Amino acid sequence: MKASVFPKGAVILAEGQASRGVFLLCQGQAKLSISSRIGKILILRIAKPGEILGLDAIVMGKPYEVTVETMQPCRMNWVNRENFLGFLRKHSDACLHVAQHISRDYQYVCDGVRSVGLSHSISERLAKFFLEWSAGGQVTNGVICTKLSLTHEEIAQLMGTSRETITRILSELRKKHIIEIKGSDLIVHNKPALEQLVAA
Repeated sequence: MKASVFPKGAVILAEGQASRGVFLLCQGQAKLSISSRIGKILILRIAKPGEILGLDAIVMGKPYEVTVETMQPCRMNWVNRENFLGFLRKHSDACLHVAQHISRDYQYVCDGVRSVGLSHSISERLAKFFLEWSAGGQVTNGVICTKLSLTHEEIAQLMGTSRETITRILSELRKKHIIEIKGSDLIVHNKPALEQLVAA
């Protein structure tokens, strides 16, 4: 196992690249994305500490399915494919954890497809995203404040839409005093109104 620190914006794994090993994300956040031939990007999810990146490719013996890029400085541990598979052969209990991890990744993708493909509107998807992102934020007099490390472009890539659409909806939500973004701070002024958008 080799420990490394990567700066913000580092590409750890590239979609289509031969799988050489896995990374264990110890600190920081990274975005997992896929792209089309014309360069359109869809962010599948944001990886957080404790996640294993590149796991499905290693187990299947196929190229990496996603690109993993750091969103902030990240500390990761690297294990090459041979050592990782050798560890699994010797420790059957670890295989169960790997299966659970891959199943969780599959669930993330299903949730993402359900959100992009079956939601009634971009506003609904965006409201759901902000509710989930702010779930662990600090609450003061009913106002929730948390850090948001995503740009408008990255939020658009998560929602499967354009940056212009996200900017317009954010402007509308700010005018209605539901949420606002100040620098890297996400401030939710009216959580019930966000919940109503999801339930609409």
